[in-house]
Amino acid sequence: MAISVKSLSVSRGGINLLQGVDIELKNGQAGILRGPNGVGKTTLLRALAGLQPFDSGKIECSLEDICYSGHADGVKPTLTVQENLEFWANIFGSPSISEVTEKFLISDLLNSKAGNLSAGQKRRVGLARLGLTGRQVWLLDEPTVSLDETSVKIFENIIKDHISEDGCALIATHIDLGLENSSQIIDLLKYKATSGELNNSNEAFL
Repeated sequence: MAISVKSLSVSRGGINLLQGVDIELKNGQAGILRGPNGVGKTTLLRALAGLQPFDSGKIECSLEDICYSGHADGVKPTLTVQENLEFWANIFGSPSISEVTEKFLISDLLNSKAGNLSAGQKRRVGLARLGLTGRQVWLLDEPTVSLDETSVKIFENIIKDHISEDGCALIATHIDLGLENSSQIIDLLKYKATSGELNNSNEAFL
């Protein structure tokens, strides 16, 4: 099992958002999180990534297997694209950035300062980090924001390649990424909390 979530409850700002969330994703599968703005998609993903506490339940997945990509692009504006990617490659022990620069069509941007890029270009550079991590489980929060139609299609293929190589992805997105054959739709309205009171049960992260 790539990631297992059992009876998870999460909150934000002292208000319960989701309770009793159950998710089971195997290697070679994707999960698509659905629900209106504010339902708790970002909060859930951040909790799964170990970036914030959860109120109760259990997450079965090593943090060493997880790569999280949120709303921020995570690029240093004063560094070039190449310097940004080489920084992350060194962090994760990736031998080369050439493959990801080709996949994300950013080879021609390598010498550009990240701060001078368009929003779509910054997004592509930020997402390129996924290919440098070597992590099996990708947690993605609206990854296609700022991407044009061509870039969205490229990203679709990258996700499909990751899944076909026994990877796993849990994605909050409002668009169709063409993953029907390998994904499950997870409607978070099903888990919307009915009470604003926080649950004080112990956390467990295995």
